[in-house]
Amino acid sequence: MPSKVIIGAQWGDEGKAKIIDILSKEADVVVRSQGGNNAGHTVAVNGEVYKFHLIPSGILYGDKLCVVGNGVVIDPKGILEEIDGLEAKGIASENLRISLRAHLVMPYHKVLDGIKEEYRGNDDIGTTKKGIGPCYMDKAERSGVRICDLLNPEYFAERVRENVKIKNLIINKVYEKDIQLDAEEIIKEYLGYAERLKKYFADTTVIVHDAIQSNKKVLFEGAQGTLLDIDLGTYPYVTSSHPITGGVCVGSGIGPTAIDSCIGVMKGYVTRVGKGPFPTELFDEVGTQIRDVGHEYGTTTGRPRRCGWFDAVIGKFAVRTSGLTEIALNKIDVLANIDTIKICTAYKKGEEVISEFPPSLEDLKECMPIYEEMPGWGSIDHIRTYEELPATVKHFIKRVEELCGAKVTMIGVGPERDQNIYVD
Repeated sequence: MPSKVIIGAQWGDEGKAKIIDILSKEADVVVRSQGGNNAGHTVAVNGEVYKFHLIPSGILYGDKLCVVGNGVVIDPKGILEEIDGLEAKGIASENLRISLRAHLVMPYHKVLDGIKEEYRGNDDIGTTKKGIGPCYMDKAERSGVRICDLLNPEYFAERVRENVKIKNLIINKVYEKDIQLDAEEIIKEYLGYAERLKKYFADTTVIVHDAIQSNKKVLFEGAQGTLLDIDLGTYPYVTSSHPITGGVCVGSGIGPTAIDSCIGVMKGYVTRVGKGPFPTELFDEVGTQIRDVGHEYGTTTGRPRRCGWFDAVIGKFAVRTSGLTEIALNKIDVLANIDTIKICTAYKKGEEVISEFPPSLEDLKECMPIYEEMPGWGSIDHIRTYEELPATVKHFIKRVEELCGAKVTMIGVGPERDQNIYVD
C-alpha cells in the first residue's frame, strides 16, 4: 500500500469510514482533504461506535499520523468537541495535524447558511447549516480567514472586523434579519480556540510530501461522494468541494503522480439525502426494509435517507471521472432476504436509451431505470471468505464489475472491522 485514495462513488454515505478504518491499519499517514463537519463517518469497533466529522478516522490507531489538509474548512469548536469526545473514550490526539492553509468556518457563515436556506423556501438545497457553503464562498471570493491567521492576532482581528461589518449589512439589509454579530466576541472566542489547537497546526503539504517521498504508506480519505461534487455532481444539490479523486491533489497539496491507486466505495444499493432526481428510488416496502436494515439515517443530520436499487450508470460515471482502480462494495448484507434483486443498467428517456449519467437534472428527472433482475440471497453477515458467498451474491458482484468497469476488491457484509471480505 504506497498511496491510496478512498472516495464515495455514489451520493455519499456508502460506508467509507469502515473501509478507511480497515485500510488505516496498514497506513502510516491518513489524510482528509476536503469538506467540513457537514460530513460524517461512523466506525464500529468491538461494539463501540465512533463518529467523525473532521478528524481522520485513522486516529483510532495510536501510531498513525492524521492530517486535516488545506482543502478542508474547519469549525474550531467542532474539531475541539471531536478531540474531547475521543479523549473521553481513551483515544489520544497527539498525532493530529491541521493545515495552516485551511480556511476557518466562522459564526457568520453558519448564520448565513441558515438564512439562505430559509430564503430559498421550497427550493432549498438541504444543507446541514454548518456554514460550509458560505465558508467556501468566502474562500473563492478571497475574503476568507485561514488557520495561519490565528497565529497573528492583530491581522486576524482586522480580517474578522472587516468581514463582520459586511456580513451584518448583508444579514440586515439583504435578508432583513434583525441579527447583529459582534466582531469582538468572535475574535476573543476564536483566539481562545487557537490556544488549544495551535499545537496541532502545521504545513501539512510538507508532511504529506515527505511521507510519500520516504515511501511511507499514505491513505487519503474522502468525504461525501461523487454525485455531490460541485462540478460533476447533481448540481445544485451538491456540496461545496470536490469529493472525487482529483480533489485530493488540490486539497492536500500533492501532485497526481503521487497517487498509486483509487478505491471507490459503493453500497449494494444507492441512497441520497435531500432533494433532487433519483432514478432508482424505491417507495415500497423494499425501500423501507433497506432503510431500516441498513440504518440509513444521516450521521450529521439524523435525516432518513432515500433508498433505491444499485445504479450502474452512476457506478460507471464514478469509475470514469475518478479513474477508479478498485471498488469496495459495501453493505450487501442489507439486501438479504429480498426475493428479487435489481440492478439499473441504463436509463430510458422517452424512446432514447441513455448509458451515461446526464449533466442536466432536467434530463435526469425524465430518466426511467432499465433493470436487470436476479435472485436474492439469505443472511451473509457471518461469512468471511469469498468462496463461502452464495452463487447469487457472486453473480451480483460480477455484474457490478462488468457494468461499472472496475474490479471489486473488497466486500462489506456488516459494520464491524472483521465483516469485510478481500477478493484477490
